[in-house]
Amino acid sequence: MQILIAAIVAFLSMILVFLIVLIIRRSQSTDIFHRLRRHYADNEKRPHKNDDIIRRFSRLVKRLARPLASSGFTKKLDFRLKQAGIPLFGAEFIVLSAIGGLFGGVVTYIVTLNIKIAPLVAIGIPIGLWIWSSIRVEKRRNAFTEQLSDCLTTVANALRAGYSFQQAMDVVSKEMEPPISSEFERVSTDIAMGVTLEEALEQMNARVASPDFDLVVTAVLIQREIGGNLAQILDTISDTINERIRMKREIKALTAQGRFSAWVLILLPFVTAAFCYVFNHDQTMLLFTEESGRIALAVALVMEFLGFVVIQKIVDIEV
Repeated sequence: MQILIAAIVAFLSMILVFLIVLIIRRSQSTDIFHRLRRHYADNEKRPHKNDDIIRRFSRLVKRLARPLASSGFTKKLDFRLKQAGIPLFGAEFIVLSAIGGLFGGVVTYIVTLNIKIAPLVAIGIPIGLWIWSSIRVEKRRNAFTEQLSDCLTTVANALRAGYSFQQAMDVVSKEMEPPISSEFERVSTDIAMGVTLEEALEQMNARVASPDFDLVVTAVLIQREIGGNLAQILDTISDTINERIRMKREIKALTAQGRFSAWVLILLPFVTAAFCYVFNHDQTMLLFTEESGRIALAVALVMEFLGFVVIQKIVDIEV
């Protein structure tokens, strides 16, 4: 009977995960969509058929997320999800994380019948989703920086061809790949909604949080104030960014051994402890049962952490 219940709950969990993935993939990430979706959710036209279940689940998530939408933390999470390129509101992300954690905890309890592990899984799933969003923010920022040089070249060539700066941004949004195309498309959408170009670029700079793009925004704003050859300025910035990227890659290659040593330092003691626990259980347990063993274990963990931090500081070279 327990196996049957576990199979049913696992099946329902798979359906839930499938629905969450479909909602994220079918959502659009433009800013106007984020602003107007709450008001026109019931009248949205979708190009796919047989999506009634997805629509109902999406409405349920929005209804559950509505009481959380006004909190300060949720608004900060809204901005972070925009940085990660995840087309969800912060309240919706919290609700989906809670549903995923609940199902994960229930499935774990049914499969393992261990009341101690299930809460850990239920808490670990939202934490894992938060870590995943943080990784996406960093990956998206790095991808944006990699595309920035080609973007500036495209904008400079468009300016020489007689385009305005706003028209050049439209060219980037149509011709280049995400994430840089989606960010410039969002700037164009903001301008169409009445936001000034300066404010739209500042908002984009805050979302991207790239020091290279901050240099671009500063140059564009100064040029709009005092004039000058913007195409030539962008070419110079593009060369500077290319040189910085080249130096970062060289530094990353030269410090690869140090970064690998840091991870070996932090992981090797735990692997050794697991090996000793399996093959020499009694002596390993002295570290937990004896006071001197617990002191030695605490000192070792502190030294491990300090060593890892020191190595990371050594290999982390700012360019």
